[in-house]
Amino acid sequence: MLNMTVVVLAEDVERRQLREEAKTQVVNAHGGLLKMQSELHLGQAFLLNNPKTGMEESCRVVRVDDAGLEFYNVAFEFARPAPKFWPIVFPPADWGPPRSN
Repeated sequence: MLNMTVVVLAEDVERRQLREEAKTQVVNAHGGLLKMQSELHLGQAFLLNNPKTGMEESCRVVRVDDAGLEFYNVAFEFARPAPKFWPIVFPPADWGPPRSN
């Protein structure tokens, strides 16, 4: 889990440019989960900007849930894996629990 502010750049239903600061709930090298006020739709493409690093990645919405109180939980995936987008280090692919002999 990582709670940080990111900027979502998308189009609303009337095709107007939308720019919203959103909060991350969960992140990984392939995408994450955002809490935001604007509703995006399943399959919608958008840009995600990390204001701390200036990095920007293309994304796609994979799930939208109404979180109540004017918020939506938006699950997304990066167009391609982007482990360096987040300010964390992911374990290597071969990482696992120690083997007992």
